[in-house]
Amino acid sequence: MEQLKEKAIIVGVHILNHPNFAYSMEELKNLAAACHIEVVGQLNQKVTRVVPSHYIGTGKIQELSQLITERNASVVICNDELSPSQIRNLESSLACKIIDRTILILDIFAERAQTREAQLQVEVARLQYMLPRLVGLRESLGRQGGGAGLKNRGSGETKLELDRRKIEDRITALQSELEKLVARRQTQRKQRRKNEVPVICLVGYTNAGKSSLMNAMIELYNPQAHKQVFVKDMLFATLETSVRNVNLPDSKSFLLTDTVGFVSQLPHHLVKAFRSTLEEVAEADLLIHVVDIANPEYEQHIDVTNETLKVLRADRIPMIFAYNKSDLTEHAYPLLKDDFVYLSAQQKRGIEELTQLIREHIFQNYMECEIVIPYEQGRLVAYFNEHAHVHSTNYEPNGTRLKLECRVSDFEQYRDDFL
Repeated sequence: MEQLKEKAIIVGVHILNHPNFAYSMEELKNLAAACHIEVVGQLNQKVTRVVPSHYIGTGKIQELSQLITERNASVVICNDELSPSQIRNLESSLACKIIDRTILILDIFAERAQTREAQLQVEVARLQYMLPRLVGLRESLGRQGGGAGLKNRGSGETKLELDRRKIEDRITALQSELEKLVARRQTQRKQRRKNEVPVICLVGYTNAGKSSLMNAMIELYNPQAHKQVFVKDMLFATLETSVRNVNLPDSKSFLLTDTVGFVSQLPHHLVKAFRSTLEEVAEADLLIHVVDIANPEYEQHIDVTNETLKVLRADRIPMIFAYNKSDLTEHAYPLLKDDFVYLSAQQKRGIEELTQLIREHIFQNYMECEIVIPYEQGRLVAYFNEHAHVHSTNYEPNGTRLKLECRVSDFEQYRDDFL
């Protein structure tokens, strides 16, 4: 039997001179759908600034109250993060559950988190969001009990302090556990640096097709790996950072990292909580900015992703653009142009062109050379066969002659062993 969906009215304040309001409301509708909430109405207000006490003006509150009754809605979703007093005042005026954009995104993250690290990060973010809002979120607390001093303090107020302390203790415990996981991740990163394996990060707006692109690359270059990542056509399908090794036919390899998708007004609690995961982005050698070219708002998505990268201090890392879902547009694909590739991860077309662009960016420190390795240094022949692209091998009286393409660092390290 299908679960009955909650009905909601979405409310947005359009501050004058702020573009993209209509788009952010459409996105709010999609976020609600991802949370299994049915949007049955919308209320907008144009103002020069948000009303500090209630988020919207008194006239609009009456209009909203009428809309709630007409549409039989049980929840109101606001397009911005509300202060504790705004939640409290709106709940009091409307006698209805009030949630904001932040808690909506936090709920989606909580539902989708699979790994222990993602679950911890989401819980920390939710608790940090709740802490200043305990009063607004706990309207059932009574504050009876008069007189001065702590002994006569109302039971509700004491309960509030206990709740606050419990939450603070829980946040501390979670952060301590997270630190251990982060330390492990940093150790893995150091090891990668030591092995000189280039790291490439897929970044982009949520649902742009990053995981589909990663799977297409794994299927093409590592078909035996069976390490596909989860893919679904919905917001925030992927919350875990997945890292896969991609081995190219010419013995070059790199690590490909899939990250959580970005969204406009990504709550700062989440950016803070997911910082350790998103550090993968800041540590990358190259970013592949995946864009859903079929989405009419793709330019807005690019801006949001660039802004988020700036917050993560990853805006100076070299970047190439993968215009995904080209099969849903009139645009010719696969097509390689400067630092842009038009492709379709779904149809697995354009992956070779993307790989060619990746090569140009991260394999610049390679050189073509011809070397003769003495027979007593046979281990070097094995090393270059594994770590370089050997074009030809000839056995001569003095040793093994190799024509190859290898890293400059490898050539420099072993040059004294060559004839």
